[in-house]
Amino acid sequence: MFDTLRDLPPLPGVGYKPQHFAALLDAPGAVGWLEIHAENYMGDGGRPLAQLRALAERFPVSVHGVGLSIGGAAPLDRDHLARLAHLTGWLKPARFSEHLAWSTHDGAFLNDLLPLPYTDATLTRVCDHIGRVQEALGRQMLLENPSSYLAFAESTWEEPAFLAEIARRSGCGLLLDLNNVFVSAVNLGLSAEAYLDAFALEAVGEIHLGGHDEDSDEHGAPLLIDSHGRAVADPVWTLLDRVLDRAGPRPVLIEWDTDVPDWPVLEAEAARAGRALARAAAKAGGAAPSACGLTPEVFSGPKKTGGLRA
Repeated sequence: MFDTLRDLPPLPGVGYKPQHFAALLDAPGAVGWLEIHAENYMGDGGRPLAQLRALAERFPVSVHGVGLSIGGAAPLDRDHLARLAHLTGWLKPARFSEHLAWSTHDGAFLNDLLPLPYTDATLTRVCDHIGRVQEALGRQMLLENPSSYLAFAESTWEEPAFLAEIARRSGCGLLLDLNNVFVSAVNLGLSAEAYLDAFALEAVGEIHLGGHDEDSDEHGAPLLIDSHGRAVADPVWTLLDRVLDRAGPRPVLIEWDTDVPDWPVLEAEAARAGRALARAAAKAGGAAPSACGLTPEVFSGPKKTGGLRA
């Protein structure tokens, strides 16, 4: 049994950027929580950690990792995991999340979140790595669905079923990135609505929204790039309403990581998410919603279940 975890409220959050520090303290508006990228705060001091400590006194914080290489073929980097455990140990964040991706090979870090084939072998490896992360951190983690630009011919699982099986087998929760869903659906010619209908919403502890860039491939077909560099697109907001209608309010994050706007623009995006959450709460009868569909108090290890579904 592990330490009790703080929870995220079913409110809008934003990815923290240092240029918004003063505004967050003075006029946070609709923002009820913050997310940081873990790798930016693994040092031993300085202004970034001082600002983070000040913000953590005012806001629940979710830590989002980008460098663990959960899907990598090699064992997890012990030094990286130890630094991450140190960060979460003193910060005591409400959530920790990582990506269903890999970014390391033969000791090299590739600075990208690369896709995986959805096979039983991949499933076993990812669940093993998640188990090691959860044991090291003493907390449940969330796993994020990727943005996809290709599909592997060798995959034997559909992505929603693959993620659901990871959650069932490892005991982790899921982070549902709706821009990733939309980007993948357009790029692969799939239905975003069908994807969400098949998604294990009961395991979702956090929802992400972000912007994307529009391009075309060599055949002239639409190609979307998950850039996090502009406002959330209207079709992604529509997907959010669809999810909240089914699942009820959840913590919703606005991700804006490149071409970061002035604070009023980012806060306006958060306020729009707040209105979507308010509509969902009203449809649910106006009762105070639970913070998420997970039980956040403890992580008690992998669930003991039967064999894998093929």
